[in-house]
Parts: sequence; C-alpha cells; structure tokens
Amino acid sequence: MTASDEDAVSPETAPPRVRLRPGEVLEVLVERAVYRGQGLARHEGQVVFVPRGLPGDRLRVRVASVSSGYVKAEIEQVLAPAAGRVDARCPHFAECGGCAYQHLDPVAQAALKQAVLVDALRRAGVPWDAPIPVLPSPPEGWRTRATLHLEHAREGLRLGFHREASHQVVDIERCLQLSPAMTAAARGLRDALAARPGLARGVRDLELAESFDGRKLVASLETSMDARQAAGLAVLADAVPGLTGLGATAGEGRRRRFLLLRGDPHVDATVHGIHLRAHVQSFFQANRFLVDALVQAVLDRTPAGGTVLDLYAGVGLFALPLGRRADEVRGLEISPRAVEDARVNAEAASLTHVRIHQGDVRDMAHWPPRPEERVILDPPRTGAGPEVVRLLAARRPASIVYVSCDPPTLGRDLKGFAAGGYVPSSIAGFDLFPDTFHLETVVHLVAG
Repeated sequence: MTASDEDAVSPETAPPRVRLRPGEVLEVLVERAVYRGQGLARHEGQVVFVPRGLPGDRLRVRVASVSSGYVKAEIEQVLAPAAGRVDARCPHFAECGGCAYQHLDPVAQAALKQAVLVDALRRAGVPWDAPIPVLPSPPEGWRTRATLHLEHAREGLRLGFHREASHQVVDIERCLQLSPAMTAAARGLRDALAARPGLARGVRDLELAESFDGRKLVASLETSMDARQAAGLAVLADAVPGLTGLGATAGEGRRRRFLLLRGDPHVDATVHGIHLRAHVQSFFQANRFLVDALVQAVLDRTPAGGTVLDLYAGVGLFALPLGRRADEVRGLEISPRAVEDARVNAEAASLTHVRIHQGDVRDMAHWPPRPEERVILDPPRTGAGPEVVRLLAARRPASIVYVSCDPPTLGRDLKGFAAGGYVPSSIAGFDLFPDTFHLETVVHLVAG
C-alpha cells in the first residue's frame, strides 16, 4: 500500500468489508483523484483505486488485486467520460507507466494536480484555502534527463519505461517527453546493444542527459559489469551519431564507479544568465521550459542580502542566482560529483562568496546560524524528514523556501514546520512533469 492509499483509507472512514475477488467486473464512478495517477471510486462501500481513472468517469473495471481495506482495478471500458478526458497522443499510453494524465486536457490536468496537492496538505493537517496557481509546461520534448530500462524479451531487446505497476519494460519507438535527438540516441543504443548480446546482458538501465540548447547529449549505462568488461561498451559510441559523451557505471560495492568511455560527461544550461554545467549523473531539474520560472519563484520569495543556506544544493541551480543578491551563500550537497560541478559553476560566474560543501544536510547542525538567515530546501521525493525539519526550525531563519516534488512528503514536512513555528505564506505549483502525476511546488514559510 502506498502513502496515498493509506491516506485515502483512514481507520475512522474504513468501509465495511466487501468480498471482492480478482477478475470480478464492476461498474464504478470515480469520485476524486489521489496521488500517483489513480482515481478513487467505491463499490458498495469498498474503496476501489483505478489507475488513470479521472474524477467524473463512469467505468467498467476488472479487479486486479485485493488488499485489506481497498482493491485495485483496471479499466475495461469508459462508459461515460469525465469532463476534460481526451484521446492520448502517444500509442504507448495505455500500457506505459511513463505518463499518467496524457488523456486529460492541460487545463483540467492543472486543476486535478492542484486538487491532489490541496488534498495531500489537508490530510497532513496543513489546510490551505487560497488558490494555488500551477504554471503549465509545453507537453512535448520537455525532458532533458531520462532513465530508460532494458529488458531481454523473447522477441528481442526492449528499451523504455516500465508498464504500470510492473517491472516489465514497454519498448518505445518514440517518447513524446524526449527530444527527437534523445529518442534517436536511445533507439540507436538499443539497436547497437541488440547486435552485441554479449555486451547487452550486462546492461540494465540507460541514463540520458541533454543540454537545454541540444548541443550536448550524454549517455550513461548502468551495468552489472566490472570495469574491464564495461570498457568494451565504448564501441557503442560509434553507432550513435550525436553523442558528445558516453559512460558506464561498473564494479561492486565500494569499487563501483562511473567510467568515462568517450567524450565529455557534462551537459550545460544557462539559467538567469548563469552558465551551469552538470555531469550526466548529477541531479538537475529535467524540464527545459520551466527552470527559469522555478528559479525566479525562489528568488522572489528570498529577501535580498544576508546569508543563504542552500540545502540539497546540487550543481548550484538556486545558489548561484541567489549569490548575485546575497552577502554569502553556503550550500550542502551529498553528491561529490554535483559538488564539483557547483564549484566549477561558481568559479566561472565569479561568485566567490558562494561555497558548496560536500556532506549530509544534517551537517548544518555544526554551522552556527547567521542573523536573518535565509534557507532554501530542495530535497528528493522522500522529503526533508522530521530530523532535518527540526534542525532547520531550531535555527530560527528569517525565511524558508521549500521546493518539493512530492505532495505527500511535503504535507508531512509542512506539518513538522508548523510544530516548529513556521507556516506557509504562499504556495505555487510548477508542472515540470506534464502528463505525469508529479508536481513541483514552491512554498514560502515564515515564522507564524
């Protein structure tokens, strides 16, 4: 059961038991959307989760699995469509787990994502009554970063995303999220590996990274090989025109490392006039269209001057633009590779008062708080967590800007901040992942 499932079936509202079995066919009306692209319906009081069911859909569904308190079902027929339901643009949509809402028009999609966010906050005990604007993104070619999976099937080598709720790979000829160049590189690498089954057996995943302007394109292969075996993958670069870098991750345990096989492992982007390089394995926001707007939102909510503490700093996406208006920026980032990128970026921008340190964000406990400190918090999907929230609130910063990509963990952390005396003053959404169930959210927290 996922966190969203647990929220939807709370003990005080748990329905009476209904004896449903896998394979049974039901007719249901979807009441509302819940996180992870599912619609919530009920059958004789029993909660039914329907992937890709939209609020207002009347559906014929087949029960796929039965758990304590809820069942999951798959759509067999749309009997009456919800407002905003459209035909999906991608032929793989019905089976591929890469998109959740491609069958919903952009206006309705933004409203649905806002409703899911508000519901997640309410369930966490952080009610929010004001409208939450959601900035849309062009729905195609937005990705500059992607991880694709490989699977050895009877009919040949598959490369793509996993099927819904499965580890089976859907072989995709064209993904609308990717640029034509990224799609061509993925297909070229698949075909080159298919022609070399001895090499292909040791490759699990493919990471792709592209510069915003399309001038650089880097591929990294996740392997089960040792370094000597992985070196043989360099031959693949010749089969894929347009790659400016090729690497592989190989080895076991502490010896596991990234090997550069050909070219340069970095891509780049210009954000707010600042050049940023990022290694193919460094985290960087994937949407080429909305990064400037996201950074601007953080700038607008961070008072100028003073000292900024940037946690989960990455390659300096927020730290460097903030460095132009702050007296000092101190950052913490756990990835040594991203820290190296950030330091190169700061030096290139002549921002010597921006310093990114390698370490866990909890290391901030060793840094005395500065007067009128400003904090930027951009954690992974797991959120910051109770310990980090407590440490931050105890510093009594003048301002906290929380950048989240996961509504349930955001709600959990905002509840913790409220206990520490910090409440939201503004919330804005950015659809950095159009057609998926993800939503980026920027929250400005102030002492309440």
